Amino acid sequence: MLEVERPADMKNHVGEDMGVSQWVTVDQAMINAFADATGDHQWIHVDTERAKREMPGGKTIAHGFLTLSLLPRLWDDVYRIRNTSRAINYGANKVRFTAPVPVGARVRLRQMLKQADDVKGGIRLTFESTVELEGSDRPALVAETLVMAFD
Repeated sequence: MLEVERPADMKNHVGEDMGVSQWVTVDQAMINAFADATGDHQWIHVDTERAKREMPGGKTIAHGFLTLSLLPRLWDDVYRIRNTSRAINYGANKVRFTAPVPVGARVRLRQMLKQADDVKGGIRLTFESTVELEGSDRPALVAETLVMAFD
C-alpha cells in the first residue's frame, strides 16, 4: 500500500502502478442489498432459480454499478493519505463494464495514478482503475476515476 503524508505528495507518484487491493467476494446478500438500495431488481441479479435455468454459468450476476460502487472500499487497500481533512469522489471520465461478475466471484482493484492536479486547498487525482475478476483474463470494470483530497 502506498502511504503519503499529505495530498500534494501524491504528485510524486504520477504514472505509477499503485498496486492491488485485497480480494472481495461478491455474494448474493450484497447483490440483493444493492438491488434494494437502487430499485434495480432485474431477474439476472436477484432471481437465483431463474438464473440457474437461463443464465450462462447458471448464476446471478452483480449489477455493473455495484461493481463500480465497490471502488472506495477497494482503494482503501491501495493508497492512504495520512494528513487530509477530507477526500471526496469527484466522478469518472469513463466507465466500462467489460465482464459480468457472477455471484460468488472475487474481485480486486488495481490502480494507476494518471494525474495529480492542484485545486484550491488540495489536489484532484485521476486514476486508471481496473476491477479484476479472479480467474478471468478480462477485467470486470475499467474506469478513469477522480478523487479530490484536501489539506
